[in-house]
Amino acid sequence: MSKLNIAVIFGSRSCEHDVSIISALQLMEAAKTAGFAVTPVYISREGLWYTGEALDKIETFREFNPMGKGITRVNLDVSANAGDLWAWPPQRAGLFAKVPAPIVHIDVAIPVLHGLHGEDGTVQGLLEMANIPYASSGVLGSAVGMDKIAMKQMLRGAGYPVLDYVWFTRDELKNGREAIVERIEREIKYPAFIKPAALGSSIGVSKASNREELEKAIDLAASYDRRILVEVGINNPVEINCAALGYGEDVRASVCEMPVPSTGDKFLNFFEKYLRNAGTKGESSRGMKSLSRVVPAPIGEELTGRIQTMTKEIFRLLDCRGTVRIDFILDENDMLYVNEPNTIPGSLAFYLWQECGVSFAQLVEKMVEDALRAHADKNANVFAFDSTILQKVAAGTKGSKR
Repeated sequence: MSKLNIAVIFGSRSCEHDVSIISALQLMEAAKTAGFAVTPVYISREGLWYTGEALDKIETFREFNPMGKGITRVNLDVSANAGDLWAWPPQRAGLFAKVPAPIVHIDVAIPVLHGLHGEDGTVQGLLEMANIPYASSGVLGSAVGMDKIAMKQMLRGAGYPVLDYVWFTRDELKNGREAIVERIEREIKYPAFIKPAALGSSIGVSKASNREELEKAIDLAASYDRRILVEVGINNPVEINCAALGYGEDVRASVCEMPVPSTGDKFLNFFEKYLRNAGTKGESSRGMKSLSRVVPAPIGEELTGRIQTMTKEIFRLLDCRGTVRIDFILDENDMLYVNEPNTIPGSLAFYLWQECGVSFAQLVEKMVEDALRAHADKNANVFAFDSTILQKVAAGTKGSKR
């Protein structure tokens, strides 16, 4: 029996492009250990698709050369049930040449994309159209999980605690900046956190303690996204993260972690998440695994259980699958708030599952298994409905002719 071929899709037109590469390289190594055949599918910053053996090495991306040895530009056949990658531009067969064949067939795709053009439901929608099984949350969960404004409104509507916030667009900022600043100072006050609505890895996120900092933070966030979120900044926040894994009603939660920043204000910026320990050697120096953390989080059994339960509930609410990390915040009065879900978390949160006795290879196996279950569920739906509407419209058209 041949191995399932796993297409690991990563990179893309995103500010989190480089983080995606690190996460994908980690996952490809684990997928090979699990016994899968692995096809790297790299989407460049320009949005071009490539495959080839050279794309499973970090050195390839330091100065990416699309014409380099072991790299082929490809297009995905998006016809339903095709699942093939073809060389681009298409090879033209001569009179006596063999008919061109696809480079590779995809059995299951694993999107390892962070941020826009990948984690936000766009690639998931493409895979749905192509009817390719994929190990990631679907279009709904991905889109809501990516957009902090929609996510907060949905979670609040479902009864989950979220920090107070206001939001506005770049156009509103351009036409009424003073009114927006005054509203923030009136409703949110200082300190405040200013965030692009649809971005991760703390890129474009700032803390403001006065009007001057607020003005700069708003401009920074607006440079990354047309929709901006401003939320209450709590004193001495403690971040607690928990991951969920599964599909449908079969969902389990991981242990909880407490990330530990080196800065005094406990704000986990991009440097804290990805670069603080990047000079060290070994697996722990790569991706979110390099962040200093306490695992399990020292928060007691009751709070741990509450967070794990909420993590599973939110996972099901967003109809997620694969592995998803939910981030929480504790304020100085031990009030718990849902910060945000990460539907494709950095490093796939494998370090949390290792603490539960699930190796990275076993995590990949479970993700693939759930992808195939979700695909079978989708294909069990009825996609056709016979009606007489076309005949009636056609008859009406004929009858109207003079």
